[in-house]
Amino acid sequence: MPVEVRELIIMSGDVPLAARMFSPPAGTGTAPRVVVVTGSWLTVKEQMPDLYAQRLAERGYTALTFDFAGFGASGGALRQTEIPLRKIADLTAVTRFAHSIHGGSDGVGLVSICASAQYAVHALATGNLPVASFASVAGWFHDPIAIATFYGGAEGVADRLDRATRATRTYLETGQTPTVPAYAEGDDRAGMFIEMDYYANPQRGAVPTWVNEMTEITWSHWLTFDGLAAAYAIDTPSLFVHSDDAVFPDNIKTVASRLNGPSRLEWTDGAQIDFYDQPAQVDFAVQAIDDHVATTIGARR
Repeated sequence: MPVEVRELIIMSGDVPLAARMFSPPAGTGTAPRVVVVTGSWLTVKEQMPDLYAQRLAERGYTALTFDFAGFGASGGALRQTEIPLRKIADLTAVTRFAHSIHGGSDGVGLVSICASAQYAVHALATGNLPVASFASVAGWFHDPIAIATFYGGAEGVADRLDRATRATRTYLETGQTPTVPAYAEGDDRAGMFIEMDYYANPQRGAVPTWVNEMTEITWSHWLTFDGLAAAYAIDTPSLFVHSDDAVFPDNIKTVASRLNGPSRLEWTDGAQIDFYDQPAQVDFAVQAIDDHVATTIGARR
């Protein structure tokens, strides 16, 4: 029997979030474990989250994916704007929903790919998430020092914060939100400007539901966010799947070492975007996630 996929609306405050529930094939018997899967910044559920959700459902999990507010099919003003605190609130709402469904009462697993991993850590640090198991896949964790290395140092960061100020004034004065590409190789105004085939390739991440736009208001939130600071407050059993060629490998080790609870590193080969959809890296990550969640949310059924 195939995996069943259903469309849902989950409310985050007054904002409707477009979500999907991937249910395991019928006949698995006992209530499946429930996991929430989130992806990279500026992305939609049809990219890396749905792939991982499908693979986990094939292994007997109920997996939820969703579009964050302002992206994809979800509601929310300030479209195409990366606002970490808003995403943290959305993640909290979806995880609480996951806890309420069949199989979620024993605790929920949270699987976060790339940038959403640092949002997950902050959400977990609040103590408000009913999450019993956390897994980061190619997690992006930045602080002001690390992020500057991606954007030309202090001068590059200052320039982007100036752009954010101008974009904010435009929005307040006119209601318009000028955009730049989310991805454009060689365009330093874009959110991502180094060569990344995933976002350029319709067979990979350039899916029809993804809008290749970002408001420059984003910079004031993205560049000032500290993805490492909250790690000390977490006791949730955590897994970090990463490689030396993925982003900020030293930061992964730092976050893992700061946790109050048990943490585990699973290291393999591959570049950052390989973990989004390439078979070798996805197979490795899904196996590690399955092993981790199965031992941190009850005994394997």
